[in-house]
Formats: sequence, C-alpha cells, structure tokens
Amino acid sequence: MSSRAADVVRLLTVKGETLAVAESLTGGLVAADITTVPGASKVFRGSVTAYATELKHRLLGVDATLLEQRGAVNPQVAAQMAVGVRKALGADWGIATTGVAGPDMQDGHPVGTVFVALDGPIGPGSGSAGGGKVEALRLNGGREEIRMESVRSVLALLLKELASEHTGNERAQDTEQNGGF
Repeated sequence: MSSRAADVVRLLTVKGETLAVAESLTGGLVAADITTVPGASKVFRGSVTAYATELKHRLLGVDATLLEQRGAVNPQVAAQMAVGVRKALGADWGIATTGVAGPDMQDGHPVGTVFVALDGPIGPGSGSAGGGKVEALRLNGGREEIRMESVRSVLALLLKELASEHTGNERAQDTEQNGGF
C-alpha cells in the first residue's frame, strides 16, 4: 500500500465520499493500491479496466468520434473516462489513467506519454475543488516504471484536490463559527 492511497482513503472517509477508478495503461494497479488500505471498502466503489479502445466507449461513454480521430492517448479521453466511471459506478469522485507504457509508440505518441484525470463534486459545500482536471505527463523509464509512476501521479492529483477541498471546508466552517471574521 502506498502512503498516497492511505491518505486518499483517509480523506474520503472523513468527507463521507466515494471513489471509482477507470484504468487503461495501469491495468488495475490503481484499484489494487487503493484496496490494500484497511477500510477502503467504505469509500471505494470499484473500477473499470478498459484496456481495449472500444471498451472506453462502450463501458465509460468516451466519445467514439474522439477515439476514432485522436486515439485513446488523449487528454479529452482521460477526462471522459473519469466522468464516465464516476457516473457508471455512482461515485463522488472518478479518476482515470490512459497512455503509452511501451514498448512501442501508440496513436503517434511516444512511450511515456500519459494522461491522468479526475472528475469530482462541485457546488455548495464542496469547497474550492471539484469539477474535472487532466494532467499530461512525460515519463521516463521502462514499462513498469511508467505504469507505477502513473499510479502515483493519479493518486497525487486526487489527493491534491481532496486536501484542497478539505482545507476549504474547514475554512468555511471556521468562518461560520467565528461570525464571519
């Protein structure tokens, strides 16, 4: 278990929120990392490993034209995967990974091109975080290093949002308790 996964589970538990994961190049490694954390069952809804491109459309609702024109290694695809898994599994947060772990190029992208994404709650009471975010990564190393760094990166992206949202809520509560000052 990684400390990032433990921190994600802890913050989701405190907030009473849930997580779903959509994975391509990581092939289930994100879900495996999260589920090694004791108590993960309180917050982890499940995952979809959509390794084949057509499954990204069929199971996660990624736009078929986008996949046909741009391929699976694309920031919009990552974003739509996060939205799709969040909706499909009924979670507060969805995170996704797509990219090229190697050994060969894919869709014209070199090995190490990775996109990680999240989709989360927005609106009253959600703090400053939420909505959708995508990060483009250019990773070095072999196939395993790229896959493991992709796991670390998507969990770090989620952790940053959860921590930001958590801090925002604490500030809002503190302001209310102190009469707005």
